[in-house]
Order: sequence, then C-alpha cells, then structure tokens
Amino acid sequence: MGHPLEGKVVIITGASSGIGAATARALARLGCQLTLAARSTDKLRLLAEELGAAALVVPTDVTVGADVTQMVAQTLAHFGRIDVLFANAGIYIPGPVIDGEPDEWAKLMDVNVNGVLRCVHAVLPQMTAQGAGDILITSSISGFIDIHWEPVYSASKHAVQGFVHTLRRQVAASGIRVGALAPGRVANELWGMTDATEIDRHIAERISLRSEDVAEAAIFMLSRPPHVTIRDLVMLPQNQDL
Repeated sequence: MGHPLEGKVVIITGASSGIGAATARALARLGCQLTLAARSTDKLRLLAEELGAAALVVPTDVTVGADVTQMVAQTLAHFGRIDVLFANAGIYIPGPVIDGEPDEWAKLMDVNVNGVLRCVHAVLPQMTAQGAGDILITSSISGFIDIHWEPVYSASKHAVQGFVHTLRRQVAASGIRVGALAPGRVANELWGMTDATEIDRHIAERISLRSEDVAEAAIFMLSRPPHVTIRDLVMLPQNQDL
C-alpha cells in the first residue's frame, strides 16, 4: 500500500521558503499534488521546477481577497479537489512595544491572522461539499505561552489558537479536521537564518529546529486515520529555554 497522503491535493501558503518549502518537498516525495502559494513568484517557480509536474504555482498574497479566491479557483480547475489546506504563511516581528512600528504590526496581523481566516473561508465550501478535508495552520509556541520579547507575534498566534479550537468544532460534522502545528525556534528565513554553518550550529546546540523537522510533524498530523485529530502539536528544540 502507498502512503495515506499519496495523491492528495494540498494547498501550501508561504510555500516559497522555510517550513512551507520543506513541507512541499516532503509531500511531493509522498506523491501529493501541490498548489504552491506565496508572494515570491521567482522562488515558487524554482521550487516547482525542482518538484516537477505535481506542483502548480499560484502567486498569492494572503491579505488580498482576490488572490486567495484565485488560489482556490486555480487549484480546483487544475486538480479538481482540495484535500488539505496548510495555512502556513506568516511574518515575524520581535522587540519591545515602545520601539515598534504599529503599521508593521498591522501587516503582521493581516498575514498571520486575517490571511489564515481568508484561506480557511475560501476552502470550506469545497471541503464541506466533499465531506472531507484537512486544515492545518502553522501556529507557534507563542500561541501557548506569552513570550515577552515578541508580544505582537505572540498576540497573533494566540488568535490563531483561538480560531483553531473553535473552527474545529464548527466543521467536525462535515468530516473536516483542523489542527495547529506550533514549533519553537526554527532555523530558517523567518528567523533571519540562511547561513548553513549557523543553522548547523543551532542544531548541534539543540536551540533550533530545522524546517524539515516541522515538515515531518505536519505529515504525521495529516496522515492520521480519519477518526484521529491532532488538535495541537507543540514541538521545541530540546534545549530551548521556554
């Protein structure tokens, strides 16, 4: 028998880098069909070239309603169904509130919260009609504890957690599962890390995860039997002091 996810149609937002790209690669190896969505068209095209015919590139800004509608419409036109939404797009701003820029915070909330809401709303009609679907949302340890050096990011992820826990109960009777994947520090672009030597040092010191570690957790959540929901999966670097 093949993998439980083989042949599934998956939309990944924030697919151009980090957790999104790592999950796209992992799912492609399992035989999934992928819609790769992000703002960075060039990065998406490079990833799609790597993954081959199973990948559809749909440049998408999740804060723009028309973009999200088009992302879903193109997926349905190309693949005929949507089995999984991985609402993964996000931005990160740490720092003291007194030094922050409210307009930048507004952008963060628009991506991390409103972007998730838009994407979920857009896929629900199709998943409800199918009577099946998985919605997986990238949260953070910041959605579970109040991390003082990233108050606005923490607020956005607390909002995500509230949405996951309530949406799950609204759509359960339609055969739709909802879960949150909540990592601690990940050594990738979101946290400003691109140097391979620095990333390897973080892994050796067990103070960061790799994007690939999070991708493996996403696959675990999505491949459970239909009667099992992993509502929250919190994962930390073994030595992260939180």
